[in-house]
Amino acid sequence: MKAICVQSPNHIVIEDRPMPLLASPTDVMLKIRTGGICGSDVHVYHGRSPVATYPRVIGHEIAGEIVETGSAVTDFKIGDRVVMDPVIHCGECYQCRIGRRNVCAKLKVRSAHVDGGFQEYLVLPQQNIYHIPDQLSWEEAAMIEPFTIAEQVCSRAEISKEDIVFILGAGPVGLSILKRVKLAGATCFISDVFDSKLALALTFGADQAINAATMDVRDRILELTQGNGATVVIDAVCSVQSFEQAFRYVCAAGRVIPLGFNSEPSAITQLSIMSREIDVRGSRLHNNKFPIVIDHFASGRLKVLDMITHRFPFTAIHEALRVIEDPAVNNGKVMLHFNA
Repeated sequence: MKAICVQSPNHIVIEDRPMPLLASPTDVMLKIRTGGICGSDVHVYHGRSPVATYPRVIGHEIAGEIVETGSAVTDFKIGDRVVMDPVIHCGECYQCRIGRRNVCAKLKVRSAHVDGGFQEYLVLPQQNIYHIPDQLSWEEAAMIEPFTIAEQVCSRAEISKEDIVFILGAGPVGLSILKRVKLAGATCFISDVFDSKLALALTFGADQAINAATMDVRDRILELTQGNGATVVIDAVCSVQSFEQAFRYVCAAGRVIPLGFNSEPSAITQLSIMSREIDVRGSRLHNNKFPIVIDHFASGRLKVLDMITHRFPFTAIHEALRVIEDPAVNNGKVMLHFNA
């Protein structure tokens, strides 16, 4: 079979690998159908992930069909359409015991710590897959995982219809959060430096789109909030600068939600947090959000196909990455197809 492998930073290839084998009676084998490319996959490709090891098969936004089951698999059968949960947790540490398995002490994530799903066949434990409702397409199924990230963000931020939310960054992560914020009934502003991305955000329901390259963002946020600031600021840019700026946009008693893995120190002072009682809440991966998101998709409350702007066969991974990294291209989600 063929797999997309980052052999070392900036070196990605389509390589031949032997077919995987079931390692446990509770394993299943998937024939992969679709996979979305995430920004974290691009970070692994360029050697910018602080947790990835090499060589590594990337891809964690994955949907496929079961083609083999272990003898102890009870909830799935051959032919079932499923989506992959890439989070691997131990179930025994303090974090797992209190229900925070997304920050497990022994956490591993497919496509970073262990191989992901950009390969023609993949073996997984049955606890790492979920049924896809019949009414969802393969492309919609591959969008479930990124929306678990958005669901986790909104959960951590405790977003309600009373909130004024400001999202920094209108890439695929920011746009998915925007859709989920609007589902909650909150007011939502979003910023970016590309008008094309902001135009897309407006079609997804953003109440205001702010070009950070041409406007004074803080002045605009204060103008829109009668001088108060946003109640929730979500940093989906994930740079040192955007993290620092988030504290300039948030109101007293507000919440700042950083999503990045940048390890550079920032210049945030204790006073800027303490004097206004700002809550800083990290949001990592997801914590049992697949059932919630699948229900949102199946009910039609969340519609996501309009986020997919480019489609490629998985063997065109180099071209797909060029599209993602070209600032002149208005790209939302880039989707790979695996002989679907």
